[in-house]
Amino acid sequence: MSTRLARVAWVAPIALALCAGLSLSPARASGGAESGSGSGAATTVRPHRPSYVPPIRHVFIINIENKGYDETFGADTESPYLAGRLRRKGVLLNSYYATAHNSLPNYLAQISGQAPNAQTQTDCQTYSPFVRTGPGRAPGQVVGAGCVYPTGVRTLPRQLSHAGLTWRGYMQQMTKPCQHPVLGKPDTTQHATPHHNYAVRHNPFMYFRSITSHQHYCRRHVRPLPDLRRNLRHARTTPNLAYITPDLCRDGHDNPCAYGKAGGLAQFDRFLRTWAPRILGSPAFRHNGMLVITADESDNPAVDSTACCEEQPGPNVTDPGLVGPGGGKVGALVISHWTKPGTWSTTPYNHYSLLASLEELYRLPKIGMAQQQGLPVFGLDVYNNGWWKS
Repeated sequence: MSTRLARVAWVAPIALALCAGLSLSPARASGGAESGSGSGAATTVRPHRPSYVPPIRHVFIINIENKGYDETFGADTESPYLAGRLRRKGVLLNSYYATAHNSLPNYLAQISGQAPNAQTQTDCQTYSPFVRTGPGRAPGQVVGAGCVYPTGVRTLPRQLSHAGLTWRGYMQQMTKPCQHPVLGKPDTTQHATPHHNYAVRHNPFMYFRSITSHQHYCRRHVRPLPDLRRNLRHARTTPNLAYITPDLCRDGHDNPCAYGKAGGLAQFDRFLRTWAPRILGSPAFRHNGMLVITADESDNPAVDSTACCEEQPGPNVTDPGLVGPGGGKVGALVISHWTKPGTWSTTPYNHYSLLASLEELYRLPKIGMAQQQGLPVFGLDVYNNGWWKS
């Protein structure tokens, strides 16, 4: 049995899976060859779905802002709906880690596997183009500094598109589709105002030229949050990946909010009370969906800059967590028909693990840090309801 699975809390399901002859160790697909301009062009061969991966086709991801595991899921949490009612519906990953400080590099990690650089670590106060300073390095890293990555940098969204799958980013309080600063100009969304709580740095799709330089493609895929409610009405209109970002008040970031209302986790809990039932009750989720709720990073670098999973710093900075190797322990909750309610896993995971796990679900080659040798990827500790016996 692999080291990763030896740490899994749910020994009985694993033993049953071994008896059934199922593979428990994630197959490490390489980055895969691409054709075309390098903007995530179609891969020549799509990997097989590993035997431990269920047939999930619709994934919903929601990020909390700047909250460590104990604050979110502990006994004194200000998010009782998340830590109580929702937590009882799925598996809690109590050793899930962010990969960096500050916010932006964690979002970028989830959809590209790119490690931090000096500008993304400071949340890209200026919306600057990424400038290469040397040849790329393994695993799939571009060398240099800046915010908006060039077209050749691979992303999960472009992988999905070229595999014939669909994706959408849903951004609360974004006033128009694909909203971002002018390249090279200051980012005026760094601080909320009484009338505007959208933060570009929490919208990772805006940091890849392979998305933003194609205006029609970007506007079709990166949408204001209200579109989600309409898209959830039918499975055919629900994207395979729905990436949902609350605004600066409702994601737990600001407290008080810019317009004077109390914020923090209590506001995030209210956001979930509205949107989680819509997602869980949607035709797409009921058929073959999965909801993942996690946090971008812990409270701040001084509180927790720990890491897991032998995280590599990448070629551009020494400490992804500014004063440490990672973004701290944040936890994650996974809900689906293939997860057993009220369970947990102690296996260490991080944002690169999430990316790699999504690529296994969608049968896509691993990109960026998702290619790390030995990186833990969701297995039968997460998909733990005995589905493989049916």
